[in-house]
Amino acid sequence: MLHGGAVLVVGTVLAGCTGGGLSSESGSSGDGSSASAKYGTSPLAGPDGTKPGLAPLASGKDEATARELISRLPTKGRGSKTGYERDEFGYAWMDTADGVPLARNGCDTRNDLLKLHGQNVRFRAGSDCVVVSMDLYDPYTGKGIAWKKANAAEVQIDHVVPLSYAWQMGAARWNKEKRQRLANDVLNLLPVSGSTNSAKGDSGPASWLPPNKTIRCSYAVRFAQVALKYDLAVTGPDKSIMLRQCGV
Repeated sequence: MLHGGAVLVVGTVLAGCTGGGLSSESGSSGDGSSASAKYGTSPLAGPDGTKPGLAPLASGKDEATARELISRLPTKGRGSKTGYERDEFGYAWMDTADGVPLARNGCDTRNDLLKLHGQNVRFRAGSDCVVVSMDLYDPYTGKGIAWKKANAAEVQIDHVVPLSYAWQMGAARWNKEKRQRLANDVLNLLPVSGSTNSAKGDSGPASWLPPNKTIRCSYAVRFAQVALKYDLAVTGPDKSIMLRQCGV
């Protein structure tokens, strides 16, 4: 069932804010298998996070590439959460985190992500930044969301590698500029169902994976891409679970 009480019409492949709406069948299979391949980009094809969506890997060869990437992750135990606050990573959705895509474009990170991943995007009158409605295919659930700003929390921006997790795995020792980049890097950000994002919290892959099983290897790849880019270790159980999603 689609969130927001709206039925979305059959559309085309997710491509930013153009194209038709999402299919009302996007969650009909339970695991999202009927739509996952249509509405998104494989993390191997979009390694910088600037392409919309998150699609399943397409072949055994891709899964082998995914396992090789994940195997490069160093492991260590999760450290203390002492001292962690969201503000240690900059104020929420700042446009001034230099060194990441879409920075300093005059639009905050949240709206950048809604524009990048949504379809049928509509803006506030007089603005080309503030999104007031859109259709979103949520890769984590395999369902479509007809979103309106009046119900803003229905869509939240997930940090694939949660900021608290990063803090415990080494970010507590970073300078503020590097923490701000992690918090606003599109590689580490996906708009998803608010309730699903809340359920994830600051969990690593050993404690939480997307309900949509067809996307779990891609999620593990994206998690690994972020960790490798920022020289973050993961826990041993997290790495084992990530490899398992991609065929080990």
